Amino acid sequence: MVQILTERSAGAPWRGSGYRVSDGAVLTAAHVVSDAASVRLRFVTEDGGTAELPGEPVWTDTGIDVAVLRIVDGTGLPGGPSVPPVRFARITAPVACEALGFPRFRLRRDPAATERAGSRYRDTHHARGSATPLSYLRAGLLEITVDGPGHDPDHSPWEGMSGAAVWSDGCVIGVVSEHPEGDGPGRLAASRVERWYPLPEDRRDALHGLIGLPAGADALTALPTAAEADAPEPDDPPEVRAAAARLVRDLDQQWRKEQEQRKVHHPFPLNVRFRCTPARDLFDHWENIREDPSATTAAPLPLDGGVTQIAAVHASVPSGRLVVLGEAGSGKSVLTLRFVLDRLATRKPGAPVPVLFGLGSWDPSTVSLRDWMSGQLVRDHPFLATPDGHGGTLAGALVDARRILPVLDGLDELAEGLRPRALGVLRGTTLPLLLTSRPDEYRAAVEGTGVLGKAAVVELCPLTVDDYGSYLRRAAGPPAGGDPDKHGWKPVLDKLREEPPAPGAAHLGAVLTTPLMVSLARAVYSDIPGRNPAELLDTARFKGPAALRAHLLAAFLPAVYDRAPDDRAAETGRRWKPERARKWLGHLAADLHARGTRDLAWWEVGLTVSRATRMRVIGFLAALAFGLTTGIGNLPVDLVATAHGPGFASARGLLVGLLHGAVVGLVFGMVYGRLARGTPVTPSHLRIRLFGGGRERSAPFGRRFLLGVAFGVPTGLALVLADRCVVAPLGFDDGLDGGPLGAVLLPLQLGLGAGLVLGVMTRVEVPLATDTAVSAADLLHTNRRNVVVHMVVWLLVFGIPGGFAAGLSQGPVRGVLAGLVFGLEGAFGGGLGYGLSFTAWGQWVALARIWLPLTGRVPWALIAFLDDARRRGVLRRAGAVYQFRHASLQDHLAHDFREQHPSRAPVPEPPATGQAS
Repeated sequence: MVQILTERSAGAPWRGSGYRVSDGAVLTAAHVVSDAASVRLRFVTEDGGTAELPGEPVWTDTGIDVAVLRIVDGTGLPGGPSVPPVRFARITAPVACEALGFPRFRLRRDPAATERAGSRYRDTHHARGSATPLSYLRAGLLEITVDGPGHDPDHSPWEGMSGAAVWSDGCVIGVVSEHPEGDGPGRLAASRVERWYPLPEDRRDALHGLIGLPAGADALTALPTAAEADAPEPDDPPEVRAAAARLVRDLDQQWRKEQEQRKVHHPFPLNVRFRCTPARDLFDHWENIREDPSATTAAPLPLDGGVTQIAAVHASVPSGRLVVLGEAGSGKSVLTLRFVLDRLATRKPGAPVPVLFGLGSWDPSTVSLRDWMSGQLVRDHPFLATPDGHGGTLAGALVDARRILPVLDGLDELAEGLRPRALGVLRGTTLPLLLTSRPDEYRAAVEGTGVLGKAAVVELCPLTVDDYGSYLRRAAGPPAGGDPDKHGWKPVLDKLREEPPAPGAAHLGAVLTTPLMVSLARAVYSDIPGRNPAELLDTARFKGPAALRAHLLAAFLPAVYDRAPDDRAAETGRRWKPERARKWLGHLAADLHARGTRDLAWWEVGLTVSRATRMRVIGFLAALAFGLTTGIGNLPVDLVATAHGPGFASARGLLVGLLHGAVVGLVFGMVYGRLARGTPVTPSHLRIRLFGGGRERSAPFGRRFLLGVAFGVPTGLALVLADRCVVAPLGFDDGLDGGPLGAVLLPLQLGLGAGLVLGVMTRVEVPLATDTAVSAADLLHTNRRNVVVHMVVWLLVFGIPGGFAAGLSQGPVRGVLAGLVFGLEGAFGGGLGYGLSFTAWGQWVALARIWLPLTGRVPWALIAFLDDARRRGVLRRAGAVYQFRHASLQDHLAHDFREQHPSRAPVPEPPATGQAS
């Protein structure tokens, strides 16, 4: 946005507005600079100041009232010397629009100009309204309807707005030309872009070279897009509409937080640019992409743009299918994040919700695209597991109704043999999507299966020193004394701009071509005071680009762990030492590498520990819980119900605790081992609701009851055998075992009790509510609460009947005591054992909270550590899972961990030879 100040050869000075459309050109209205003796371009800086530079007209046409000004001297341009290319469009129906300029009614008195009484300036105005294509047709203008300012009898309040670019959906659709006063204060007229094409060919070519205007009117983006214009009113069921609205709110909140954590746009967005790939064999015919069955030939779409235009570029593709190619660290994640946020901000009711999916977790040979997307939605947004009333879930209903716009990130993250299969599945759909991949991997997939039908393909461009120079300099803050020549980055940037560059500058320039490396350089040398980036030019220390990349990756963790990430970390009092954080993160990275995934899910931490070790850990914890409860509970029972003394009671309690604990530990360990041979256990997407009718059942009562009986009866028999074959022969029979009848009743009691517990849980478990949060910690807390309720139900089911039976035969005191003992044994033996063996939370406690911290592989407070790493920019959050901020960082940490700790590096579990039930 530019204010244009002209001195005329005759008459009063003139003011207007304009927009910088390229590195050295400003678009404005021709009448603003007509008869100009001199032109000054006033830019508004981020801090509210101004910078003025000389300009001169290089192209004008009074017929269409358009002019292009050249910036004579670009030194000191706010925002850097490079800007993303502008996209141009025509409108075929009324659209929302906006314009930025400096109208007269924004005149303000300058409080700083105390010595010049009456000194004023024009502040910026962001006009928002609508444009219609059917007004002012004979004049060749667009009618812009906005909120009008107050009436000024002597001047038009819009004076000075002429020349402002009019935008719609990220595209320029016109340039403000006049204020037709007869139409009232809320109307402006703009020179419409499509009326610029009747110009002579040489004039159009000149305009194309100066501002990037497409060569032909048919190459203009048509607004509103076909998808928007033809979108029917949503007729989805109310629960589907509500789920989509909730999903939009959750995603917007989640990704805005991630954008802040990643410092993607601080101090300003890096100028990540893309262009239509020149590799013609990687995309479909333009006729197919444009979905024009009658065309024999079709012009290419104008796909070049910058990160702020990715949503508009995608919307301009009639098929809604776009592939983004880029090397590692080139900005694909930044682009997809911006795409999701922009689409969420402009989404209309009934339109698809953009959802980011990491393709690395999809196996297209075993899981359909529909089922995989539904599963990922449920994983990251548990409320979508709610039944839809038709035998499915809300997640599946959203996918089936095409209310999800998949943003498929990382085709290259799939195994080499799966990429062609995945691309083949996508070829078999007409689903609008955005797909990202590295170029070589995408080309190999295309060669194996063919191009993605109807999909346009763009590729990311390397960053230049003009793209990141100001970013690095401004991120570091002002130099000592405010002297720009003393800024640490200045000599480095000067060397990078030299032609030809010195060897050290050439190496560094080859590294800083990707946003990843620029962000690492910023973290190491701009965010930490006292670091000197000039060392990056040292060719004796860094022999080439590879050495520089390795240095930046290695220096990243010490740099970010050298400071507290924010006030919240200071409040918790937790500070992690860099060397220990590096070891823990290295183990987690190696764990992910061994399992072939990028998703760090809390319920999968520790799965690379051998299955035998996991069985022993689970079995030991179950044995400890049941053995302690049984052994301690035996003391008061024997002291009250028998004539034996404390010595006998203590010895018997120790023996029974060891034996019963061993039996239960062996049972639960074997059960876990059997389950671990199949699909890894995942978090429950159920919650406990004790009151309220009309709920969906989590499972049939009968099936769960029979499962409990099948589990409880054998366990009871094993306990009877331990008592009759070991405890009694050793002389510790207390006479309370009930004789032969007790040997029959105990297994039946355990079987019926376990069955009743599991059956009761089917009556209180319901799907997570639609207001449930999606963070990893929230899902963990929900699963923990479920296990606690499980324990309470075991306590009640075993304690109340046992106490009642004992009370009838032995009196109320012994009844209460027996009920308490039986209940606690049920809670800690059955309930906790069930939680350890059958639930994700139990596995998490056993492995991530006990075993791995004991062996020094992760910290004791793992979730707090992961959240802290996310705030420091080491990790990012994607729904209910964490990911390293970039695959290159994960690979680097995993490699270092395996090199430094070869004996402790995680290894993948070999495939099971049996089939899990």
